[in-house]
Amino acid sequence: MPSASTKAAATSTVADTRLSPGAPGYRRMSFALFAAGLATFALLYSTQALLPAISAEFGATASAASWTVSAATGALALLVLPMSALSERFGRRALMTASLAVAVVVGLLVPFAPSLEWLVALRAVQGAALAGLPASAMAFLAEEVRPKALIAAIGLFVAGNSIGGMSGRIVTGWAAQLWGWRAGLLAVGLMAVVCAVVFRLMIPKARHFTPGSLNPRALARTVRTHLSDPLLMRLYAIGALFMTVFGAVYTVIGYRLVEAPFSLPQGVVGSIFLVYLVGTVSSAAAGKLVARLGRRGALYLAVGTTAAGLLLSLADTLTAVLLGLVLITAGFFAGHAVASSSVSRTATTGRAQASALYQSAYYVGSSVGGTLGAIAFHAGGWAGTVLLGLVAVLGVVSITLYGSHSARVAARAEARRFQLRTAA
Repeated sequence: MPSASTKAAATSTVADTRLSPGAPGYRRMSFALFAAGLATFALLYSTQALLPAISAEFGATASAASWTVSAATGALALLVLPMSALSERFGRRALMTASLAVAVVVGLLVPFAPSLEWLVALRAVQGAALAGLPASAMAFLAEEVRPKALIAAIGLFVAGNSIGGMSGRIVTGWAAQLWGWRAGLLAVGLMAVVCAVVFRLMIPKARHFTPGSLNPRALARTVRTHLSDPLLMRLYAIGALFMTVFGAVYTVIGYRLVEAPFSLPQGVVGSIFLVYLVGTVSSAAAGKLVARLGRRGALYLAVGTTAAGLLLSLADTLTAVLLGLVLITAGFFAGHAVASSSVSRTATTGRAQASALYQSAYYVGSSVGGTLGAIAFHAGGWAGTVLLGLVAVLGVVSITLYGSHSARVAARAEARRFQLRTAA
C-alpha cells in the first residue's frame, strides 16, 4: 500500500489539490490548528508562571517545583514517537482530537492535586496526552498543504503555540493573584476546553492521507533512516538547544521577578509573558526570513537575537529585562519555525516520524532546560541561567557552521565528479 507521502507526490504530478493560501479550507485548517497549538502550549506550560506560588504552598525549592513543567514536557518527549505511529494508522485528525480531549479532561483535574507529588503525576499524564498533537499536526500540514506554503502554515501553528504560552501564563498569573494558583490552573483548563471545541468544529477532513499498518519493524527502520540522516540530526539538535534556552529562561524568570530588586506581584509577573506576541510575529515571518536569507542565514539571525537578549537580561532594570525577553522570544520562535519546517521538507518518507523525532528532541530540550535552569539559578542566580543559555546558543552556532562546512565539501566533491564525468 502506498504511503501518504508517495500518494501526495503522485497526485502533485497530475493536479496538486493540496491547500494553499486563498484556497477553500485553508483558512479553516489554519484556524483549527492555531486553536490546537494555543491549547497545547497553554496546558503544557500552565504551571510555569505559578512556580513561586507552588513553591510557597508546598515548601518546595525552585528545582523541585520545576518538575511540574519538566514532567509534562518529558512525558510528551517520550511518547511523541509512539503517538506519531498511531497517527499513521488511525489518522492525524483522529489522533489530534483524542489527544486534545484527554489533555483537557486532565487539565480540569490538575487544580485539585492534593500534593506536589500528585501535581507532578497529573502533569506527566497531561504531557503524555498532548504528545499526539505536535507531530500529527506537522505531518497533517506536510500532507495537506502545498510545499511553497508549508513554512507559512507551520509558522501559523507555531504562532498558536506562542499565543497559547502567553495567554495561559497571563490568565494563570492574574487568576492566581486574585484567587490562588489553583484557580489559575482551572482558568487555563476552561480556556483549553473552548480551544478543543473550536478545533473539532473547524478542522477539515484529510484528503491526502493513506492509513498505514502498525508495524514495529517498519517503524524502527523509518526511525533508523531518519537518525542516520546528518541534516535531520542537526535539525533535531538545533531544536533541542533552542528549547533548552527557552525552557531555562521562562522556568526561572518568575522567581527572579518576584525577588528584589523587582518584587513584582504574581499578576504582573504573568503579564510579562505578553512578550510572547513577539514570538507570534517572528514565527509567522519565518518563511520570509528563509526566502531572503536562506535557512542557515535565518538560523544565524535567530541565534544572534537570542544571545543578545540573554546578555541584555543581565541588567538589574525592568526595562532591560523586558527587552531581553523580547529578543530571546523572537529569536527562539524564529529558530524553531525554521528548524521544524526544514524537518518537514527534508523528510520525503515517514514524515510523521521525522516530525515526532524533532518534537521529542525539542521537548527533551524543554525538560532539560527547565531543570538545569532552575539548578543554575539556585547555584549562581540569574547569571547562572544566562550562562546555561549562552552555552546552548553556542551549540546551535557550532552545528550550523558545521552544516555549512559539510555543504561546501559536498558541493566541491560533486563538482569534481562532474568534471571527471565530462572529461571522460
